[in-house]
Amino acid sequence: MGLVSGLLLLPLAPVRGTLWVADHLLEEARRQTHDPRVLRARLAALNRALDEGAIDEAAFEREEERLLTLLERRTRPRTTTHGLSQGRHV
Repeated sequence: MGLVSGLLLLPLAPVRGTLWVADHLLEEARRQTHDPRVLRARLAALNRALDEGAIDEAAFEREEERLLTLLERRTRPRTTTHGLSQGRHV
């Protein structure tokens, strides 16, 4: 980046910084909600909460279904439009 373009784009630095932070926050949120290890840990915590009586059976079943659906989506092989799993070459 040249001196002139650097000076002209300087007023946009706070916007670029804000976008960088927002991008990293979004990535971390995705990791926390879609990482299979995190989902399994949340399932274990949910089971403990049910065992301790902190939540009722209906709340447990709703949250368990949601977490299992997310976990299934993350662990199921993705398919392409041709029906082949990604990563496999024919």
